[in-house]
Amino acid sequence: MSEKIAKFRVGQIVRHRVHPFRGVIFDVDPVFNNTEEWWRSIPENIRPDKNQPFYHLLAENETTTYVAYVSEQNLLVDNSGEPVGHPYIQHFFEEEPHDGRYILHQHHLH
Repeated sequence: MSEKIAKFRVGQIVRHRVHPFRGVIFDVDPVFNNTEEWWRSIPENIRPDKNQPFYHLLAENETTTYVAYVSEQNLLVDNSGEPVGHPYIQHFFEEEPHDGRYILHQHHLH
């Protein structure tokens, strides 16, 4: 298995390629790192390859906010310029995005 380079970064605002939600990335796994049960719950015809980066998002759609786990192949850059309205944004990031990215609070930097 070759090492994958993540296309997106922590703090970046993205949207799902198919489903109507968007979010801000707060963590990245270089390859799939969730349960087999979760992976198999995705219909086989659209199940993503495990050998790619997967992203943890503070996500939102028109009705709710939640945490999503999404493969790189299913994400696109969100160019709307709109902030993400997830209530946990303030726990990880500065309040307003700058140039399409949120800035991590200093205590989250390693």
